[in-house]
Amino acid sequence: MEQNKPPKTVLVVEDELDMRFFLKTLLETSGYAPIIAKDGREGLAAAKKYIPDLVILDVMMPHEGGALMYRNLKSDSALKTIPVIMLTAVSGTTFRHFLKMLAAQTKWHVPMPEAHVEKPPDPRNLLQIIQNII
Repeated sequence: MEQNKPPKTVLVVEDELDMRFFLKTLLETSGYAPIIAKDGREGLAAAKKYIPDLVILDVMMPHEGGALMYRNLKSDSALKTIPVIMLTAVSGTTFRHFLKMLAAQTKWHVPMPEAHVEKPPDPRNLLQIIQNII
């Protein structure tokens, strides 16, 4: 990262405390500014408040889950261009199928995320994906 530029902000939306701590530490030690939320409701509020450069989003969470937050992000004109990495135990095939079913049910095209990473993530691979996106 260039020293004159402020660090890129990454919103992490994850319900598991250990994974939030891991991602926060990984991002901070790699020169990013993490913003942390523990569910989709908090995550959407943080996205609206901070307009992050990237969102790392878990799919299955209590309250408002990641899939609903993703749909809300992509349907909000101020937030829809924020890139999203889905970080989840759900396979990429299952997640893509869910998005297709959601689109069919709501008659609204749900775009695919920029990346899908299965848990547990390899730190080097995740950082490479982040760097490629932002």
